[in-house]
Amino acid sequence: MQSDSIRINKYLSLSSELSRRKADEAIDEGRVLIDGRRAVLGDTVSPGQIVTLDGKVITPAEKKVIYIYNKPMGQVCTAYDADKDSIFRFVQFPEKVSYVGRLDKDSQGMLLLTNDGDLSNSIQKAVNRHEKEYVVRVDKPVTDEFLKGMAAGVPILETVTRPCKIRRHGQNTFNIIITQGLNRQIRRMCEYFGYRVVFLKRIRIMNIGLGTLEPGEYRELTAREEAELRLRAGVKK
Repeated sequence: MQSDSIRINKYLSLSSELSRRKADEAIDEGRVLIDGRRAVLGDTVSPGQIVTLDGKVITPAEKKVIYIYNKPMGQVCTAYDADKDSIFRFVQFPEKVSYVGRLDKDSQGMLLLTNDGDLSNSIQKAVNRHEKEYVVRVDKPVTDEFLKGMAAGVPILETVTRPCKIRRHGQNTFNIIITQGLNRQIRRMCEYFGYRVVFLKRIRIMNIGLGTLEPGEYRELTAREEAELRLRAGVKK
């Protein structure tokens, strides 16, 4: 093996949106070619070789980046061509990045976007129990019984949500910290107790807070933020 060669699954995880696990699956499915030859697990890529995924050339990544974006209400977490309200129609990032976990169209606040597939996969895995914090406003006053019920776990989507941290923030407003990401989880939890969410904003993912970013603005993580995020996620740069 040449000293500057790299295993094909690592090459894909560094140069595309795939995690190494997803890269292995793509290789097994015959979707990856090296110089026109179907790749197999364990293959290596050397400088100058051409790698394609689903017919598209995958060029070596120059830099792994992580951005924080304050998604306004009304924008959709989807690919550029999939929806006229896609976030990627409203902001042009310097690199090709993907969002790490969705926010509903009617929700706003913090999104992480990256071209590091392994990091994205680790953050999104429910088994890792990474914290996500939200500010939520509902359509009527929050009671102690409601807070206690939400914190204990709520039966939705044929399961029971994990116990979570929650505290009253105002008459109709509360902060909630969850460690999973079921479909429209917080809205469904509130609906179970007869409440309707009228405002939902994500303000933190793990150690990264939204800070003073205005809706529609984004910034790159600082070196210190990225180092701590990677340490918590267990993914090296």
